[in-house]
Order: sequence, then structure tokens, then C-alpha cells
Amino acid sequence: MKKKQFAFGSVFYRCTGLLIFLLLWEAAPRLGWVRAIYLTPPTQVVAALVRIILNGELLPHVLISLQRIFLGLFFASTVGVILGLFIGYFRRVEQALDLLFQTLRQMSAFALFPVFILFFGLGELPKVVIIFWASLWPVLLNTSSGVRDVDSVLIRSAKSMGATKRYIFLHIILPATTPQIFTGIRLGGSYCVMAVVAAEMIGATSGLGYLVLYSQQTFKVAQMYGSIIALAILGVGLNWILQSLEKFFSSWRQM
Repeated sequence: MKKKQFAFGSVFYRCTGLLIFLLLWEAAPRLGWVRAIYLTPPTQVVAALVRIILNGELLPHVLISLQRIFLGLFFASTVGVILGLFIGYFRRVEQALDLLFQTLRQMSAFALFPVFILFFGLGELPKVVIIFWASLWPVLLNTSSGVRDVDSVLIRSAKSMGATKRYIFLHIILPATTPQIFTGIRLGGSYCVMAVVAAEMIGATSGLGYLVLYSQQTFKVAQMYGSIIALAILGVGLNWILQSLEKFFSSWRQM
């Protein structure tokens, strides 16, 4: 019983900041601190969000945004992990490519969007590419950093016992790098959500980013805030999924 009370108290304590924020948000427009046309009370925002959920308007936008996010993150994770492992394992390759990668990662995916349109047209591909580009660098750099940080004593010990390079890579380097790989993927996931919003606002007729912009242009302010909340929930859900995957693949560390 005491454990349940403690758990409830802990959850309530963690939600205190959010509750205060929502109360201030509700009070600001209703008390005239801010014009309601600019800041709709959260009760009306929730009502608008429930309405577009029930009438089926929200679901297609959520699904197309999820499709773009998962495609971009999948390709970014695949390329980033493979390149990161290769670059981290071969130090000379890393030294040769470090300046190039550090330069490329400073190029904003949003600034490169016109370039992607020139190369890939106006369809779905440039939107996936911008998400791929935004999320690639944290995956790649965290992976290569994880390989570099593997304890050299472990590697030398394995070599002294006759372990092959393949065995060392598969049973020492890869498991030791897994936490940083998933840290990079989680960072890439957060960049994915930001990138999909920008991509859908710039050149799309569907997706949550488009819905936010469309709601603003048609003065549906409550629906606009509701769409932003849907994006936040999407980001939190994606982070939770990636955290769960990280725990599953890193479960050996708890043993």
C-alpha cells in the first residue's frame, strides 16, 4: 500500500510543472492577459483535437507523417550505423573523413531543402531525404564515437587469447557500442519530428506539419494548437518506442 502511495506521489510530483503550465495557459486568455484569438484555452484546444479525431480528419495526417518519419529514420539509422562502425573501427578513415563530416553536419537540412527539390522533384522523396539528412548525423557520429570509446584493454585481452578480428568486432565492439548507437538513434528520432514538420510546411498537402500551417492560415487557432499537441504526443511516443528498443537490445548490461 505504501509503495502504491509513494508511486502515485512520485508521478504527481513529476506532473506538477505540467499542471501549473496548463492552469496558467487556461487562465491567461480567460482573464484577458492574452487575446484568446492568439492563445486558445487548453480546454478548447482539447475539444478541437477530439473533434478532428472523431471526424477522421487527423488520422490520415498522422499516418503520412509517421510514414515519412519511419522511412527517414530507418535509412538514417541503417546508413549511420554501418558508416559509423566502419569509420570508428578504421582510425585513418576517420581522420581522413572527420573534417568532411563535421562540415556536412553543419549544413541545415532546411537550408538544403531547395537542393533536394532540384534533385528529387516535388514528391515524397525530398521530404524523406530531408528527414534522413537531419537524423543521419547524430546516429553516425554517436556510433563512431562509441567504437572509439571501447575499452582497449578488452580488445588487447581478446587478441592475446587468440580471438579473431571478426569475433572481437561481433562480441566486444558491437555490444559495447550499442548504448551509444541507440543514443544516436533517439537523437535522430527527435530531429525527425522537427524535420517532418518543416518539410510538410514547405511543400506538402498532407501530414501534421501541413495541418498546423493550414489551420493557422484558415484561422482555426484551436485546431492549430491541437495539431501541435498531436505532434508533441507523436514525438513522445516515438521516443518511448526507441527507449524500449534500447532497453531490449542492451538488456545484457543489466545482468
